[in-house]
Amino acid sequence: MSLDLNQPYTHKIEALKIKPSARRLLVSIADQRVELVENNRAISAFRVSTSLKPPSNLQDSNGTPSGLHRIAQKIGSGAPIGEVFKGRVSIGRRYDELDEEAQRPNLITTRILWLEGLEAGFNQGNGCDSYQRYIYFHGTNHEDKIGQPASGGCVQLLNQEMAELFDAVEAGDHVYIG
Repeated sequence: MSLDLNQPYTHKIEALKIKPSARRLLVSIADQRVELVENNRAISAFRVSTSLKPPSNLQDSNGTPSGLHRIAQKIGSGAPIGEVFKGRVSIGRRYDELDEEAQRPNLITTRILWLEGLEAGFNQGNGCDSYQRYIYFHGTNHEDKIGQPASGGCVQLLNQEMAELFDAVEAGDHVYIG
C-alpha cells in the first residue's frame, strides 16, 4: 500500500528541522492517491484527484502545490455528506439538491481540510502560499473523476471517504505532496 513518500517526507522535515507528526497524509500526484500514515504505519489509502493543470506552487496557477504542509483548519464537522461550501461556509444544501447548471462547476463538498505550506518561499509566502491560495482536501460533486487529475489545485476525494479522512486527522497533522 505504501506510496514511497515517507522517505522524502523524512528528508524534508529533517532539512527544515521540524518534528515529524505522528499522523500524516502522503499524497502522490503521480498515483492520484493519498495514504494516511500513523506512527510510521500505513492505516488507509484513498484515490484522489489533484489538479488538471501541472503541479505548481505559484499563485493563480491552478496547480496542486508540492512539498510539506500541515492541516491548518478543519471545516464542516457534522455536515451532511455532499453539503456544498462557498467561502468555507455551508450553503445549507447538498450538491444533488442544486439544479444542473449549479452542479456543472467543481463544487467544494462534505468537509474541508485547509492546508498551510511549511516551506518558506516554496509553498509559504508571497506568490506561492498554499494557505492564501485556498488549497484544501475536500469532497466533490464530480466523483466520477476521482483517480485522475481533475481539480483546480485542491486534493479531492469521494464524499464518503472525505468524511472518513476528516475524522481520522487533526489540525496540525503534516501533509506531504509529491
